[in-house]
Amino acid sequence: MSDHATPTLAPVAAPATELDALIVGAGFSGLYQLLSLRDRLGLSVQVLEAGDGVGGTWYWNRYPGARCDSESHSYMFYFSEELLQEWEWSERYPGQAEIMRYLNHVADRFDLRRSIRFGTRVSAAHYDDAANRWRVTTESGQVWSARYLITAVGCLSTANVPDIAGLNDFKGDWYHTGQWPHEGVDFTGKRVGLVGTGSTGIQAAPVIAETAAHLTVFQRTANYSMPAHNAPLTDEFKRYMKAHTAEIRGVMHSSPNGHSFSIRPRLALDSSPEERQALYEAAWRKGGLEFRATFQDLLVSKAANDTAAEFIRAKIRSIVKDPATAAVLSDIDHPFAAKRPPIDTHYFETYNRDNVTLVDVRAAPIVCATPEGIRTTERDYPLDILVFATGFDAMTGPLMKMNIHGRDGLALNEAWHAGPRSYLGLQVAGFPNLFTITGPGSPSVLCNMPVAIEQHVDWITDCIAHLRENGIERIEPRPEAADQWVDKVNEAANATLLPQASHSWYLGANVPGKPRVFMPYAGGMPRYRAICNEVVAKGYEGFVLSR
Repeated sequence: MSDHATPTLAPVAAPATELDALIVGAGFSGLYQLLSLRDRLGLSVQVLEAGDGVGGTWYWNRYPGARCDSESHSYMFYFSEELLQEWEWSERYPGQAEIMRYLNHVADRFDLRRSIRFGTRVSAAHYDDAANRWRVTTESGQVWSARYLITAVGCLSTANVPDIAGLNDFKGDWYHTGQWPHEGVDFTGKRVGLVGTGSTGIQAAPVIAETAAHLTVFQRTANYSMPAHNAPLTDEFKRYMKAHTAEIRGVMHSSPNGHSFSIRPRLALDSSPEERQALYEAAWRKGGLEFRATFQDLLVSKAANDTAAEFIRAKIRSIVKDPATAAVLSDIDHPFAAKRPPIDTHYFETYNRDNVTLVDVRAAPIVCATPEGIRTTERDYPLDILVFATGFDAMTGPLMKMNIHGRDGLALNEAWHAGPRSYLGLQVAGFPNLFTITGPGSPSVLCNMPVAIEQHVDWITDCIAHLRENGIERIEPRPEAADQWVDKVNEAANATLLPQASHSWYLGANVPGKPRVFMPYAGGMPRYRAICNEVVAKGYEGFVLSR
């Protein structure tokens, strides 16, 4: 034995790969942000993506019936006329597989994959004030150092699995729609339980019912839904779309929700009951989210909203043959469109099938999972497969899971312990050079997402160009500017009926223990765009720019 003890060596920090900018996420946001910073500004950029391919939300959400509720000609990038001309959608509402083909086409066309590290999940991001660098660590131990950190993690990407007692004892298989197996799930001859009737459950139920021996749908909150009337695009419409890209872009940029249709400049209560009924019928026949554009006062007047709500309830009662089932499906406790209104393909018709049962878990709550299935306060339901269509820890969840620490070690989780506080949904006080694409406090989920994403990416790109051209080292919001913006977000929401949906994920109400704060900006995309432009015109008003 040696007379000299072996010295204990301090752990050596892993060497960091140096970059100008690091982007987290390779969905719509990450792809366009990479293109903008790498190819337009010439920066050294890396994207870290947890999945094994591009696609973001659409990479993970492969559940039966997964489909976009924005019309295909609006659910695409508009930054490149060449891209618009060369891509052709097949359906009015694109399904998950077609959206994935589109995003893979974008990645290949602009040679983006060489700057994306797939299968790489961020475990921590810490700001080094002295070096003015973000030090980002992955689960595999890789370390990256970047001047700018941009989160492109999406608003709906952190699955919310309900805490049901006994779930680990369930002998069957269970899945969350946001973490769907890429090989798919075979429901043939199976007794399937579907928990949740938001937009995902409404899309999945009809497809699962086609092959399952029996489908039991567990509904907590009844929902409005309009028919999608999805269909193949005609050659005539495809030609129209390519010939009128500027016009379509103009409509999307002038619409509060970023869609390719305008809200009609008329009031519901100024119309006679007969005229209202005829207009609603026409909108129902056309299908899609455009139904809510029938009148301009549906989200600001409860009396006006009641006319649309009762029309849809009556439709549900006319479609669903069993009066008791129809009563549960139409017992909706919030104003129409106060929650994101789903569109569907034969959802309500599905309850006319002999192999489908609806369980009202508001009347008979789920007690626990058993080895054989689900137990409510009234009875046991034997099941082979459980599907959770229970949504996401929306908007803040993906950011909170990244273990982000800003100046002086301030954790984002602590900064947002009472709810998210950002400036314009773009930056957070105390976190210099951190940009959050479609972050809380921006229109994001109240908007057709590609429109919101392009506006944010363009703003961030222009901002970083301005910083570099003027020798500015860092940018972050003034705390008072963030506080004032949170007040404006609340004012915009309170001017509408949106906060009246007490169980909405807009408020974080679907996640136990999450602060009840209305997160997206409800003032409309055009107004938001104008505010962001004005902030820049006033020398980045509300931000601290330091050399």
